[in-house]
Amino acid sequence: MIDSLITIAFVLSSILTVVILLLPSQYVPPRSSTGQAETEKPTVQILVLGDIGRSPRMQYHALSIARKGGKVVIIGYKESDPHPDIVSNPNITVVPLRPHPAILQTSNKLLFTIFGPLKVLFQVACLWQCLAYTTAPARWIIVQNPPSIPTLAVTSLSCFLRQTRLIIDWHNFGYSILALKLGPTHPLVKLSTWYEKTFGKSASAHLCVTDAMGRVLKKDFQLQAPILSLHDRPASHFNPISSLDERNAFLAALPEAQSVRPLLESGAVRVLVSSTSWTPDEDFSVLIEALVKYSEVAVAQPHLPDILAIITGKGPQKEMYLKQIAALEAAGKLQRVTIHTAWLTVPDYARLLASASLGVSLHTSSSGVDLPMKVVDMFGAGLPVVGWNRFEAWPELVTEGVNGMGFGSSMELTDQLVELFDDNQKLDRLRAGAQKESLRRWDDEWDPIAGALLGLT
Repeated sequence: MIDSLITIAFVLSSILTVVILLLPSQYVPPRSSTGQAETEKPTVQILVLGDIGRSPRMQYHALSIARKGGKVVIIGYKESDPHPDIVSNPNITVVPLRPHPAILQTSNKLLFTIFGPLKVLFQVACLWQCLAYTTAPARWIIVQNPPSIPTLAVTSLSCFLRQTRLIIDWHNFGYSILALKLGPTHPLVKLSTWYEKTFGKSASAHLCVTDAMGRVLKKDFQLQAPILSLHDRPASHFNPISSLDERNAFLAALPEAQSVRPLLESGAVRVLVSSTSWTPDEDFSVLIEALVKYSEVAVAQPHLPDILAIITGKGPQKEMYLKQIAALEAAGKLQRVTIHTAWLTVPDYARLLASASLGVSLHTSSSGVDLPMKVVDMFGAGLPVVGWNRFEAWPELVTEGVNGMGFGSSMELTDQLVELFDDNQKLDRLRAGAQKESLRRWDDEWDPIAGALLGLT
C-alpha cells in the first residue's frame, strides 16, 4: 500500500514538474537597482491570423508604435510583401506563422464542416507555439478580430500565463462573416457568437473601427473594459497628386492601361479603381452589371467617355469573376468598358489611387457596423468614392455628395457613373471633397487614442 502511494506521488510530482517546466515565461516589468519600476517604451506584439501584407491597419499600428520608440513583433502569415517601412524599421520584427495545408481550404459547405475543425486545430498548435514559446513575453498584445477562432481563445490563455495585457482590435465580427457562408441559424454560427462574446471579455481594452461597432460591443457583448473608437485613416504614403499631367503620365505607363493608351492621351477614357478581396461580403457582380449597363448607355450616347476599370486584390472568387468578364467581352457586352486586374506594389497602388478618376467600394458589411479600409486609402489619395451604402456605419466615413456617393444596386451605380462621367464639374467637386478629407491622417487619430492607451504619448 505504501509503495503504491509512493509510486502515485512520484508520478504526480513528475507530471507537475513537467507542466511547470512547460509553462511559458512571464512578462516582468523592468526594475532599477533600487527595486523601483522603470519607465520604458512598451514591447507590443501584434497578431494577425491572416496575411500581414494585406492587413494595413495592423501594419499602421506597428509603424506608429515604432515611431514612438516601442518595440514591435508582428505575428501573421507572410503571403505578400509587408509595407516597406515595416521591413526596414529596426524596432519591428516579423514572425511568420506556418500556413495551414492547402487541402484544408474549401468552399464546399459539407467539407467545410469537416475541414474547418481540422484547420482550427492546426492553427491552435501553430499559434500556441508562437505566442507561448517562440516569442518573448510582451507588455501588450494587439489582436486583429476577425478571425476570432481560434485567435481569441489561444491569445487569452497566453496572455493569462505570460502576464500580458490583451487589446482586441475589432474590425468586424467573426460570427457575422461565418453567417455569410453557413447562414445565421447554423449551429456553428451560434457557437461562434457565444465564443466571440465570451472571450471578448478577457481583454484589458478594446479598439473598434466605428462608433456604431462600439455601441454593439457595449450593449450586445456587454464588455466592461474600455472601448475606444479608432477610425481608420490613411497612412503617409497615400497622398493626392495635384498635377493632371503627372496623373496621366503614371496611368499611361501602367501595363494595364496600354490597350487604351490613345484614349488616355486624348482624355476620352475615365479610370475607375476598385480594390476587392474577392469574397462573398464584396459582391463583385454589382460592379460587373453596372459596367455592362454603362457600356450600353455609352454606345447610345457616344459623348460619354470610355471606362478603364482596374481591379486590385486577391481572393477565392477571383477566377470565377474573371471567367464571367471574359464571357461578357466575347459577347460584345463591354464595348465601351475595359476591365483589367492588377497586383501592385504599395507605392504604385497609392499612385494609382491618386491618378484615377473614381474609386468604387463593393464592401457590403456582414455586421453593418464596420467600414472598408480601401475607402480610407482612396480618400488619402484624394480620390472620390462611390460605394455600397446599405449599412449603419457608412455615414461615419462618407459625406454624401461632398466626398463620395452611395448606391444600393447596380442600377444606382450605373446612374452615378453616367452622372459623374458626363459632368466633369460634379466629379471635380467630389475630388475636392476627397482631397480635403485626405488631410485627416492616421497618426492624428492614433496618438490620442491607441498611443495614450499604450503609454506612448
